[in-house]
Amino acid sequence: MIKKVNRNFLWSEIFVEQLVQLGIKYACISPGSRSAPLTYSLAENKNIKCFVNIDERSSAFFALGLAKASSSPVVVVTTSGTATAELYPAIIEAYQQRTSLIVCTADRPPELKNSGANQMINQKNIYRNHIRWFKDIGLPELSDKKLSRLMLITQKAINIATKKDKGPVHLNFPFRKPLEPVSFTDEIDELLIESLIKKTHENNHSPESLITKREKKLISKIAGRILTSQRGLIIAGPQDYNLKAIKAINSLSEITGFPVLADAASQLRFNSSNNLIISNYDAFLKSEMFRQKFKPDIILQFGRTSTSSSLENYFEEIDADRFVINEFGDRFDPSGKAKSIIKFKPEIFCNELIKYLKEINFSKPLNDWSKVFQTADISVEGIKSKIILNSSFPNEARIISELIKVIPPKSSIMVGNSLPIRDLDCFAGSMENNLKIFFNRGASGIDGITSTALGISIHNKSTVLITGDLSFLHDVNALIAAKKNPVPLVIILINNNGGGIFDALPIKEYKELFRKYFKAPQYQNIKSVVEAFGHNHTLIESWNHLSESVTASLGKKSLTVLEIKTNSVSSHKLREKYWMLVKDKINSEFS
Repeated sequence: MIKKVNRNFLWSEIFVEQLVQLGIKYACISPGSRSAPLTYSLAENKNIKCFVNIDERSSAFFALGLAKASSSPVVVVTTSGTATAELYPAIIEAYQQRTSLIVCTADRPPELKNSGANQMINQKNIYRNHIRWFKDIGLPELSDKKLSRLMLITQKAINIATKKDKGPVHLNFPFRKPLEPVSFTDEIDELLIESLIKKTHENNHSPESLITKREKKLISKIAGRILTSQRGLIIAGPQDYNLKAIKAINSLSEITGFPVLADAASQLRFNSSNNLIISNYDAFLKSEMFRQKFKPDIILQFGRTSTSSSLENYFEEIDADRFVINEFGDRFDPSGKAKSIIKFKPEIFCNELIKYLKEINFSKPLNDWSKVFQTADISVEGIKSKIILNSSFPNEARIISELIKVIPPKSSIMVGNSLPIRDLDCFAGSMENNLKIFFNRGASGIDGITSTALGISIHNKSTVLITGDLSFLHDVNALIAAKKNPVPLVIILINNNGGGIFDALPIKEYKELFRKYFKAPQYQNIKSVVEAFGHNHTLIESWNHLSESVTASLGKKSLTVLEIKTNSVSSHKLREKYWMLVKDKINSEFS
C-alpha cells in the first residue's frame, strides 16, 4: 500500500528509532524552525525523554550534566545558524572529559550556501577541533540505499561516542522546505517503511575485547618495575570512576602498600575505607623539604591532571618512572615528564596487575614510606581542624567542610571552577559516605556550571551545586530551564562579589586595575535575580543556619539558592596562614 509522507519527517523518524535501539534515552532541544523534523520525531517517540531550553548554550551544558549523571549519551538538537555556535563551549567540555553527546544541528540545503540566505552559516565540521567524529548526513532521500546509509551513520556515531573514541559527535542535517509534517513530499510503499523500521531493531552492540598479548607484556613490565621499587605512589586524579574502578585502585594500593594521593574529584575520598588514602597532600607538598626528601621511584597515575598545583610542582622536580593510565590513552601530563601514557581501563589494568603480582608472590617493601605520607596527612588534618574548621562565619575555606558534614550519603555534588573546586580539594578529608562528585574540569571554564548541575539533578534527586557569584551570573539563563523542568537542586552560592581566586595572583598589587579588570565585581542583588525567575532564595547568616537550610532544602522538587556573602581578602589570608603553619609543622616533623 502506498503512503504519503514528508521525506524530512520519515528521514528523522528512522534516525530517532535507530537512536532508541542503540540505547538513547534523553534529548535536549532548543526551539527552531529548520530543526522541526528532528524535534517532532524525538518528541513523538515515547522512549526518549525530551527537555526544552530556549538557550542553546544552557541546553548543551544541561545535556552534559545529564550524560555525566546517567552514564549514557544524550542528544542535543538545534536549528541552523548561530544557534549551532552556542553549543560549542559545552562540546569543548564534553570533548575534554570524554562525555558522550550526540550533537544534531539542522542546516539549510546546499544550494543556499554563500547565497545571502537568512540564518545561513558554514556548519560543515564547525566543531572540528573538539569533536570525535563529524558527518554531514546529506539531504533526505527515501530510497532503501540512502535510508540504510542513514542507519549505518547513526550506528557508527553512537559507537564512536560511547566506545571507540568516547566523546561528542556531530551530525549535520540539511533539510529543504516544507518543514511541516502534513506537507507531503513523497509517496512510498508502507512495506519499505516497515522493513526499514525492522532494520533499526537489529543488534548493533559489539562485544568487549579481551586483554591482548601486548597488554599482558606491558603489565609484566610494570610489575617488574614495582618489584625493584622501594617507594611508590598511586595518583587518583579527577575522574567519574565507577565502583569497580574505585575498588580496583584501592586493592592495588593495599597489595603494593603504595599511598593513594586522591583528588577530591576522583571519587576515592568519599567512597573508600582504605587507610592509605591521602587527602592533605596539596598542603604538605608545599614544603620544599618534604618534596626533596621523599621522592618516589614509581608513580601510577589514574584520572585527569590533578587539581593540586603542589602535586604538579612535585612532578616537575622528581625523576620517578611515572605511568599515566586511562582508557583512551589521553596525555594528562603538563610537566612532560611521564615515562609512558598507557591506554587501559583503570579497573582492568589494576586487576590484571594484582593478578600478576599475586602469581609471582609479591610482598610489600618493608619500609616506612607509606607511614610518612599517613603521618603527614594526619598532622595536616590536625592543623586544618584548628585553623579552618574553627574559623568564624563566613570564611570561604570552611564552607566545604560544613557542607560535607550535612549532605546525605549517595548525594551528587557539582563543584564549580575557580575557588570551589580548589577548596574542595584542599579542605575536604576522606570519609566513606558515597558522595558522587561532578565537575567541569575539561576546559575548567566558569560557563554552564548551573546548567550542568541541572542536568545532573534530573538523575539524582539529592543534588547540590557549589559555585561562585561570577559563575552563577554567567549562566543565569539556567534559571529559566530550571523553571521549565522543575528539579531538586540546592545551589550554594559563595558570593565574594567578583573573581576571588585572583586575590592569590601578584596582579592584585595593582589595586584599581585589579578591581576593575580582574576581580570585576558585579554588585548584583542575587535575591532579586533568583526570585525574578521564580525560585527560592535564602541569605545564610551562620554555620548553623547553613546546615539547617541545606537539610531543609534537599529533597524539594524545586531550585533553592543558599547565598553566603564572604570576603575574599580575609578568606585568602586564612588560607595563607594555614599553609604557613602546615609548612612549619612538616618541616619540623620530618627534618
